[in-house]
Amino acid sequence: MALVPARCLKMFAGLAALFTATVTLAPNAAEAQPSLVIVVRHGEKQPTPANDPSLSEAGVARAHALDSALAHLSPSTIVVSATKRTPETAAVVAKRVGVTPTVIPLQGPHVKNVADAVMKASGVVLVVGHSNTVPAIVNALGGPKLPDICDASYATMFTVVPARDGKPAQVLRSSYGKADAVGADQCPGMTAR
Repeated sequence: MALVPARCLKMFAGLAALFTATVTLAPNAAEAQPSLVIVVRHGEKQPTPANDPSLSEAGVARAHALDSALAHLSPSTIVVSATKRTPETAAVVAKRVGVTPTVIPLQGPHVKNVADAVMKASGVVLVVGHSNTVPAIVNALGGPKLPDICDASYATMFTVVPARDGKPAQVLRSSYGKADAVGADQCPGMTAR
């Protein structure tokens, strides 16, 4: 996977439109499957409370940057966890497109439940997860097995074109908003969310 600027999403938006048109012309193809899935980690968070913090000022800016990065896309489904920071990250996009996010609790088989919700959707889907769930969600959607995202990393965006008709999923790793600090991607043994 190559790290490329968020402006490449325009290309993926075009591919998604072409893909959606192809599926529309062939109604027997897997109808309830998204054409494009955007998976991001929540924005920067407040230091307290430790169990469920809201977004920090930088996190709110990241939520606006997410909307800017997705300006050419209109997600029909938005999937978040039950923590404050994931729906807060999706809020600007959700307001723009008029979609109420689907909340998937972190308890139980969270990643499977998110992947199931995504694969039942159609069109463009936005998923806002956590440092330890985003890579697993990408993998559950047919992407490669990836390490957890470091706790200091917030700018990573995965664009997934799901597997279809025997073709493997395509995954693009890019970034959006303010760049992560140098070294933010080096975190051996990281387990924080």
